[in-house]
Amino acid sequence: MVRVDFAYLEKTYRQPFFDLMQQARRVYLENWQNNEVQLCELLSIKTGGCSEDCAYCSQSARYQTGIDAGRLMTTEEILPIAHRAKQDGATRFCMGTAWRGVREGTPQFESVLQTCREVSRLGMEVCVTLGQLTETAALELKAAGVTAYNHNLDTSPEFYPNIVTTHSFQDRLNTIRYVQRAGMAVCCGGIIGMGETEDDRLRMLEIIANFDPPPESVPINCLMPVDGTPLAEQAPVDVFELIRLIATTRIAVPKAKVRISAGRTRLSREAQAWCFFAGANSIFYGNKLLTAANPQNEADLALFAELGLTPQPSRCDPVRPSA
Repeated sequence: MVRVDFAYLEKTYRQPFFDLMQQARRVYLENWQNNEVQLCELLSIKTGGCSEDCAYCSQSARYQTGIDAGRLMTTEEILPIAHRAKQDGATRFCMGTAWRGVREGTPQFESVLQTCREVSRLGMEVCVTLGQLTETAALELKAAGVTAYNHNLDTSPEFYPNIVTTHSFQDRLNTIRYVQRAGMAVCCGGIIGMGETEDDRLRMLEIIANFDPPPESVPINCLMPVDGTPLAEQAPVDVFELIRLIATTRIAVPKAKVRISAGRTRLSREAQAWCFFAGANSIFYGNKLLTAANPQNEADLALFAELGLTPQPSRCDPVRPSA
């Protein structure tokens, strides 16, 4: 495995825009075919009341954002939503919880495991984002049929203390290590527009690009400022900075799905087209992302038709998870 260093990423990122676009498109075409886009649906199965202090998050109990702590959804409540997502064309079903991490043996974690078993039987890829994991919890999730675990780095290790103080950057790397050891795919990206520099974004990408094995997918989120959080007044990300980062990510991690995630409601159709040209080949699909708005399904499908893009078929066969 060839190491991707910061100097290479900086040189790549800062080259003339059209040169960067051409390079990213060439890398995309060498590794991906059929102009396919993966459709992932994301559902918050436990909303609000989180003890963490992530400065961007509407679900932290430390901020007055108007979101109250909710209970964990049951398997019976989640399965119809997963069925509908599959019928609408989503091939990956992602479930998120607003809490610090899981605790093995608790009724809540056992309920999540049962939900994962049932969703995996639908023939969908199952992704969860549950906060920090122990190695044992990671193995239990793998046995329950989870195919991918999302755990974003958010930003660079240098800027990270400005965003989160209730856990460390190393804590996040530890969870990713446990996910890899358990045999689940790693879904890991970040959030831009939190006050970090472009160099911070490239430092984050340097770490992600050097995971061994490489991440299966890299979500790129644009901050959605939420009233009541410390980042409520942040200005929108410059769209060309977003496109440059997507292109550089495609070059740095050529075989990963690069996902346009939060913030698409702020992007024009033309901006999204540039993101796809630069190498993005995955989106969060559905009208809501956890607690934030997302483009309507019909609008996404109309854009795909305009651009000649097609939804990616499932890469996952129905799973028989272990008991």
